[in-house]
Amino acid sequence: MNTQVMQSRAAEILVSSQTPILSVQDLGRKMDESWIWRNLKFELFPGEKVAILGASGSGKSLLLRTLAGLDQVQAGQIIFQGKSIDTWHLPEYRSQIIYLHQRPALWEGTVESNLEKVYQLKINRHLVYNRTAILDYLQILHKSDDFLKRPVNAISGGEGQIVAFLRALQLAPKILLLDEPTASLDAQTAHSLEELVATWQAQEAQRAYLWTSHDPIQLQRVSNRQISLQGAD
Repeated sequence: MNTQVMQSRAAEILVSSQTPILSVQDLGRKMDESWIWRNLKFELFPGEKVAILGASGSGKSLLLRTLAGLDQVQAGQIIFQGKSIDTWHLPEYRSQIIYLHQRPALWEGTVESNLEKVYQLKINRHLVYNRTAILDYLQILHKSDDFLKRPVNAISGGEGQIVAFLRALQLAPKILLLDEPTASLDAQTAHSLEELVATWQAQEAQRAYLWTSHDPIQLQRVSNRQISLQGAD
């Protein structure tokens, strides 16, 4: 069973002379005894904004989770910065390829304590919390610094999504895997988050992302290339 990956021509000229950040080689994912996708091949290049398309059940979220190292690779391999995922120390890998979805898990405490707490993790202890950078991000989101003082049990689901974004972006990952990240947001906040991702990407030439959404208009806005998962037979 083969999964066809239909890629738009839009970025072929753009990426032809570059080295990929991420390379997916003959990747496969099985549920029960059936392959959802198999022999999946594509590359992600610096500066790319890639939309992942596919019908419900085509395995878009499973693909992002596998790329993030959250689910086991069942077939094929993932190469990040020239090294197989098998040779990476997984916490280091996951700090550079971050998966964000519409139902983030937050720690108890304030918004700011959630942002600071990630620096207590061993993999991030060489980094320093940068409050100024967070305040700059909040301006893009039309939020004041008072937002940092709010307890997370008193914020909305959409605001929890904002916290998850801030918590991830402050670590300066190379790749974001965005799984319906604005599904619970109003249109204005969704646009602000799109602008936030664009700002993050513009800060470093090597950054790229993959984005799934049920909103085709949003995907047109946020992508310069599309990959379509055509389910395995």
